[in-house]
Amino acid sequence: MKIICNRNDLSEALNNVTRAVATKSTHPAMEGVLVRAEEGAISLVCYNMEMGIRTSMEAKVAEEGAIVLNARLFFDIVRRLSSETIEITCDERLQTEVRGGAAEYRIVGIDAGEFPELPEVDGSASITFKQDTLKSMIDQTIFAVAVNDFKPVHTGSKFIFENGEATLVSVDGFRLAIRREPTDYPDELSFIVPGKTLGEVSKLLDGDGDVTLELSGKHIVFLIGGYSVISRLLEGDFIDFRSSIPQTSATVVTVGVRELLESIERTSLLISERLKSPIRLSVLKDEIRLSCATALGRVNDTVSCEMQGEEVEMGFNNRYLLDALRATGCDKVRLVINSPLSPVKILPMEGDSFLFLVLPVRMKSEM
Repeated sequence: MKIICNRNDLSEALNNVTRAVATKSTHPAMEGVLVRAEEGAISLVCYNMEMGIRTSMEAKVAEEGAIVLNARLFFDIVRRLSSETIEITCDERLQTEVRGGAAEYRIVGIDAGEFPELPEVDGSASITFKQDTLKSMIDQTIFAVAVNDFKPVHTGSKFIFENGEATLVSVDGFRLAIRREPTDYPDELSFIVPGKTLGEVSKLLDGDGDVTLELSGKHIVFLIGGYSVISRLLEGDFIDFRSSIPQTSATVVTVGVRELLESIERTSLLISERLKSPIRLSVLKDEIRLSCATALGRVNDTVSCEMQGEEVEMGFNNRYLLDALRATGCDKVRLVINSPLSPVKILPMEGDSFLFLVLPVRMKSEM
């Protein structure tokens, strides 16, 4: 194999595909990037058996071929070279030379036959989104994906298509995030995508053009510009989230997102990994009083609001509230509360394009 290509283009492509590299694998090829040169282009693939990312780019191909190179090392070499172009050659002994400017590296590759095959996705279902729409849906729900394997199905987000609406749902046992958008997809369909995959998909969505989702029985591929992100789907019984949403309300609060965020951040200064304590929110007629006490001291703060209904006092994990408020993307939100021990609903001022639920913490005075 012998190729010449643009260094910046190769560096950008490696930066994206190497997000799917396996870490600490017993199989060296799993920690590599498959480089294949043919017909005036090179393709780059990384695959960790859970998710794979593939792309291709133009190159001058003097000799076709394929090899697996250690992904982290190859990327570090490419991004640190100072030349505009890079020449890469490898021989039958898998010795690979990477040249750029005055620098020349010689590294040992792995036979391309040892690289695992990406799963085939037959496209039995195909769905198209605007890139900015899907990115918004992912970014507004991924904070609520479970990070442990207690119930593996909740380490992903559930896509639901029905009645002309696309819904994305994430839940981790302490909070729930729902995001809705109109869709032209005509059929009823649901599937669960791992949160790690959606996080990488979001990074590739640049807001321009469309993104296509193609599914087979157990896998999905996201086609984004020149990239393909292939992922397994999660199987299992996802929570019946609709039954978790309170249908009544005793208190409705309108509050500025930035003001409440900054107040929670100030109140959280006394909280650490070692000194954990809930934040107490006292919702009054025209203000929310926030307080927190730890071994470091005590803090009190207030935020103005508009309230309808009953006054209420609740305790919350500060991080859960902060994550939900940061995901709103709004200037103001509605906080809908049923009781001190019922989840608070966070909604936009109009409609229900998103709905976040955050479970309260039982305060000591209530025990």
